[in-house]
Amino acid sequence: MPAPAIEAAFLAACRAEIAALKPGNVHRFAPGHGMEAATFEASALASAPSLAAPGAPVGRRVLESVEASFAAVGVNTNLGILLLSAPLALAAERGGYGQGAAALRRATQAVLAGLDAADASHVFQAIARASPGGLGRHEGADVRRPPTISLVEAMRLAAGHDLVARQYADGYADIFETGLPALGGAGADSPLLSDPAFGPAGTAYLAFAARHPDSHILRKYGAGVAETVRGDLADLAKHLISEKEAATRFERALALDASLKARGLNPGTSADLTVASLFAKSLAEGGPR
Repeated sequence: MPAPAIEAAFLAACRAEIAALKPGNVHRFAPGHGMEAATFEASALASAPSLAAPGAPVGRRVLESVEASFAAVGVNTNLGILLLSAPLALAAERGGYGQGAAALRRATQAVLAGLDAADASHVFQAIARASPGGLGRHEGADVRRPPTISLVEAMRLAAGHDLVARQYADGYADIFETGLPALGGAGADSPLLSDPAFGPAGTAYLAFAARHPDSHILRKYGAGVAETVRGDLADLAKHLISEKEAATRFERALALDASLKARGLNPGTSADLTVASLFAKSLAEGGPR
């Protein structure tokens, strides 16, 4: 699979995600958390070539993409996105491109099964580089020390409280079973899918944010706050789906957006899962549609 096609699919996914109104997260309608949409655009452009590098193993894709992103914008904007996207990129390269979701899922699981110690070392370096406080510390594995277990084993240690890690442990179940269906297809009837403020990306974001307490909020503020935000976003999703007026949906979503940002609450992992879902869909279908 030519790298340019994978790179194009990744950039399209990143752009679609940042264009959607995602309450609490940065988007084209409002900045937040000291960042704006252009920051994410720049980091996506910088990291895409390394993510799609032909023949590169997963760990090296992640590390070199993180380093390129930091060189471009100086902050961590896309560690979770890159951790989720690297196995998908390699799976596409190894035959999953354009073969449908089931084939891409199998190829991704095969990639995960083949991850080795070098992948773990590179990913540990990337996490330490992008997240100097909090993320990556566990009694069984600390990213600031050389890995003594495999990457998937390390991810399994964190899978109970980190949704990115859980994808490595569970074969990307949330991406293929929650994310892809939320992006639309047979039987999908959410009014948000055709709403230009939300679209498939905003619909998938709310599907994740309403279903799971966000890992980024959980790490920073604890389980209670993360569950409260999940409940708020679940309530919002119900209101948005039942509301017939697009302008009212937009105002209601922006109100919660402003409230979450004022309190420093960013459902960033839900956004990461959204990009990965968009990327997976594009790869499975043979490119952006």
